[in-house]
Amino acid sequence: MNLTLADVLPSVATALGTPVRAHDDPPGGELALEPARRAVVVLLDGLGEQLLARRGGHAPFLRGLRESAGPDANGTGAVRCGFPSTTATSLAMLGTGRLPGRHGLVGLDVLDPDRGVLFSELAWDPAVDPRVWQPEATVFELLAADGVEVVRVGPAYFDGSGLTEAVLRGGRFAAANALEDRVEATLAALRAMGPGGRGLVYLYWGEIDKVGHVAGCESWQWGEELEAADRALARLADRLDRDTVMVITADHGMVDVPFESRLDLAHDRELAAGVQHVGGEPRALHLYCRPGAEPDVLATWRTRLGDRFEILTRDQAITAGWFGPVHPRVVPRIGHVVASATGSWAVVDSRTARRETLALLGLHGARTEAELRIPLLVTRGRVG
Repeated sequence: MNLTLADVLPSVATALGTPVRAHDDPPGGELALEPARRAVVVLLDGLGEQLLARRGGHAPFLRGLRESAGPDANGTGAVRCGFPSTTATSLAMLGTGRLPGRHGLVGLDVLDPDRGVLFSELAWDPAVDPRVWQPEATVFELLAADGVEVVRVGPAYFDGSGLTEAVLRGGRFAAANALEDRVEATLAALRAMGPGGRGLVYLYWGEIDKVGHVAGCESWQWGEELEAADRALARLADRLDRDTVMVITADHGMVDVPFESRLDLAHDRELAAGVQHVGGEPRALHLYCRPGAEPDVLATWRTRLGDRFEILTRDQAITAGWFGPVHPRVVPRIGHVVASATGSWAVVDSRTARRETLALLGLHGARTEAELRIPLLVTRGRVG
């Protein structure tokens, strides 16, 4: 069975003694984790498994965990995120334990069918109620209801944000900015649980992704950021007790896309024809078509870009399982035409995209192995 990011927290919950999957859930995989009283789950935004394999010289701690696991040994080493391979979709997979077609966060910019407008599922829109948009219980909520103490560590502005309330709600929030401060907040939360307490601490770090977007994931700056994260996590692991398991994963990989390999819909009337809203992101597009225009849009995009993108209709993408089983409430959020880059290509729309977004070198979102495959690394504390 192919394991995904949606299997991580349910597997951790099982290790903590609180299985969370209901009998009517679609079958998922189970990571081979030994029972534990406490767990630390770390998400390194933007750290693809192929990037870690290629640039592991910057990360001796993570590289050692990867080598000791072997490729997918006992369900660890690597798993896959979902499509699109983007932060909002992946955090929803992690937080709910469900695939995108069920949790409903199917892209970066998606259509709100009730209002007929696009909104960013990362930045969120105050007009969208996050608990209505994503009504499924999160794994954090289910663990907290069973008496497991849940602490989420991240920047203060995450607390109460739309995305957090949609997919990572449950337990309490501990604000910390610098990575070292987040490590200390994690250790403090674990100490507060006491030697016999059951608990889970979730630690998020986003700088690897940020540097990759701006400087590129092949840059020396990206290597330095990986080194810094590796050092901090090694120190964290050295201070964990034997009854604590530490699971390290990511939300997606990344590829550098040359600017000369990008098409701009603002300057391509043929590709823009019939498209009312351009959703998704440059490597994973949701094209919401004007009434009656879907066949022409599909034909034009396949003729022009069929060698650079996988291009399917909404129904074809659902049938092909791109989003996993799709709940009826989620169907109208998916573009009439969906396009996923197959090589180093992207499509942007400078009519609506911010200048800062257009300047990003590192991108993700598509269904390539470089973007879908993410690390899943496990270690155990040794203190005490």
